[in-house]
Amino acid sequence: MITYRERYKALKTKNEGALIPFTVLGDPDFKTSFEVIKTIIDNGADILELGMPFSDPIADGSTIQTADTRALENGIDIFKCMKLLKEIRKYSDIPIGLLMYSNLIMNYGLEEFYQKMDAMQINSVLVADMPLEESDEFVEIAHEHRVDTVFLVTPLTTKERLQEILGGCTGFVYLVARLGVTGARQDLQSSTLELIKRVRPQTDLPLNVGFGISEPEHVREVIKAGADGAIVGSALIRKIEKNLDNKEKMIKKIGDFVARMKDGTRA
Repeated sequence: MITYRERYKALKTKNEGALIPFTVLGDPDFKTSFEVIKTIIDNGADILELGMPFSDPIADGSTIQTADTRALENGIDIFKCMKLLKEIRKYSDIPIGLLMYSNLIMNYGLEEFYQKMDAMQINSVLVADMPLEESDEFVEIAHEHRVDTVFLVTPLTTKERLQEILGGCTGFVYLVARLGVTGARQDLQSSTLELIKRVRPQTDLPLNVGFGISEPEHVREVIKAGADGAIVGSALIRKIEKNLDNKEKMIKKIGDFVARMKDGTRA
């Protein structure tokens, strides 16, 4: 397993930012999902962010909600997700972060879940619906099992709360590019770049920007503003959604898209 520290250090020597594709584990089915993730890795992903399908993903827009539904309807649960993660880890030592919802972890068992993540060499877990005020037990157990923690920072995060959030992060800081839920957008808001410039002097942790990143130019802009990486989810998942009847075409479209987005990380 490559650590975040190792990955970002290597990227800096090449004057590159990190491309972090996001997809839902098991979308649209176990076998296809594994092929999609292998294609993402092979075409330039520096880090993976993977979601476990959940029935009520409140932070996600319609594209990712639909991906969750596809996976769930094909029988994907947390145990099959873990089986898929094992296969991914056999295939690559790429850093892997999970985006989760707290019910999944609590139902599995908090201690047992983070023990499993450590054993499977998962780098970090972001619990999207976990308020900072209720996160102490999650953070403590994660750290005991050598799993990094990630929290969200938005354009509305106050200076005081930012310091609290940074104190809880150990992997990277997830900067939310815009208010609202996830979803591909045509342009970046000026508030996104302002947020990067505001947070950058406050921490040495990597800053990764997500929510709405869909074009290589978006990637270039956030990295130029001081971010270390860009998280790309909905725009990638649309390649799955639009090619469900032609898996070969789906894989080709995803490979081309990831390679194009990776170009945006290069100076």
